[in-house]
Amino acid sequence: MMADRCVIITGGDEEPIGGVSGAFVIGCDKGCLYAQKQGIVPDLCVGDFDSYGGPLPEGVKTVRLPSEKDDTDTVYAVKYALGLGFKKITVRCAFGGRLDHTLANLETLVYAAEAGAVAEATGNGEYAVAFGPGAGEVKVPRREGYSLSLFAGCGEAREVTVKGTKYEMERGTLTGSFPLGVSNEWAADVATVSVGSGTLLIITSKKEK
Repeated sequence: MMADRCVIITGGDEEPIGGVSGAFVIGCDKGCLYAQKQGIVPDLCVGDFDSYGGPLPEGVKTVRLPSEKDDTDTVYAVKYALGLGFKKITVRCAFGGRLDHTLANLETLVYAAEAGAVAEATGNGEYAVAFGPGAGEVKVPRREGYSLSLFAGCGEAREVTVKGTKYEMERGTLTGSFPLGVSNEWAADVATVSVGSGTLLIITSKKEK
């Protein structure tokens, strides 16, 4: 039976990687090392391997990408997952390290959401998820000590409804040029969010002490 989701391990700061049982796992470049260290055997390894040149698991399909290319290793992995029909994609070890790589990974989530997937990413205790209207109501459990921020994934996100938060919204609009949805808080155990058109990016970040 085909897996119902894809987990992509990429090359940001390493984090404990769980929840891969029953998933199709792709290791991206240094993410292959993280998988190896944590006893995870990917179904696929991809990358130009500029950040990891060590041994790769035997018997695992490997796609070696050129160093000069339009797609990052993570984008290639996401496109591969979308091509297999996955509608739920999780990118692990996505944050930390270079700011431009972090932003690229967030934009990659939006890309996947525009293709009809619900795409999430974790790393350094942070969590992000991007989705479009087809996802219906997305539930984000309360995280003590964290803020809940909403951003338009690209252009405008319309008919945004947010419930279970300090600042609720009913069929509102978020734009990519003004951070109206930043630093919200939970008012219930679960925040429920939906979007009518466009894509929405939710980020939970640890508050400063």
